[in-house]
Amino acid sequence: MPRYIFTLRCEDRAGIVLAIARAIGEVGGNIVESAQFSDPPTGLFCMRVSFDSSIEFPAVDGALRASSAPFGALVGVRPESRLRRTLVMVSKLDHCLADLLYRWKIGELPVEIPVVVSNHGDCAPLVESYDVPFVHVPVTPSTKGRAERALRELVAEHEVDFIVLARYMQVLSPEFFESMPDSIINIHHSFLPGFKGARPYHQAYERGVKIIGATAHYVTADLDEGPIIEQSVNRVSHAQSASDLVAIGRDIERTVLARAVRLQAEDRVVLAGNRTIVFSP
Repeated sequence: MPRYIFTLRCEDRAGIVLAIARAIGEVGGNIVESAQFSDPPTGLFCMRVSFDSSIEFPAVDGALRASSAPFGALVGVRPESRLRRTLVMVSKLDHCLADLLYRWKIGELPVEIPVVVSNHGDCAPLVESYDVPFVHVPVTPSTKGRAERALRELVAEHEVDFIVLARYMQVLSPEFFESMPDSIINIHHSFLPGFKGARPYHQAYERGVKIIGATAHYVTADLDEGPIIEQSVNRVSHAQSASDLVAIGRDIERTVLARAVRLQAEDRVVLAGNRTIVFSP
């Protein structure tokens, strides 16, 4: 029996859950997972429901949208089998890319990866070994606009749902990420305190940090300050070298990014202002 994923975000008010449950019942649905949250700071109500139904998608979609309309809700409905199409971008560091491709290949990551884009050619052999098209789009100050136009064309051509920056070391323009709001995920090393610029793990080592970590977040106009999807940290000690910190940091980045991509792919992340509501499995 087909399984559907339904998501909703709207101003909180009485009767929302009842209306959705009735609509699912009307299409013969059996709810297998349900989560909802009322966010006091924003006054938003967020909901995610997974349910089985033998009714075809157009009828399911129509019933749920009709039941949501009186609440002015932002709604998503899709068959679970319709995987999110994910464009991955990378520069030279391949650890996050390699992890995503491996998880995708073994079926652990519920996405389709129609293409990988890079501003360098270094990762081409890795990508091609997974039979995924690799597109080299060089970026220089004088060609940045042309490169982003090429990227937009790839997004349209491959019907991309969201983009993952798997250590892509170029800053996208505000015009680009505003064209795909809440659809571009970045992975960023995060420390206490935060170290910016080159060789962050070496900076952390020189300051004697005791915790290193990584943050996956949405890309916004405020660089590395977008709404946070997933985070993790590891304790380190004075006995570990800068190279040790780099290795530990790469492991954290891989894991955090993969978890964030999975959450996005399963429609488990809902924005409430500058915060995210994450319905963990």
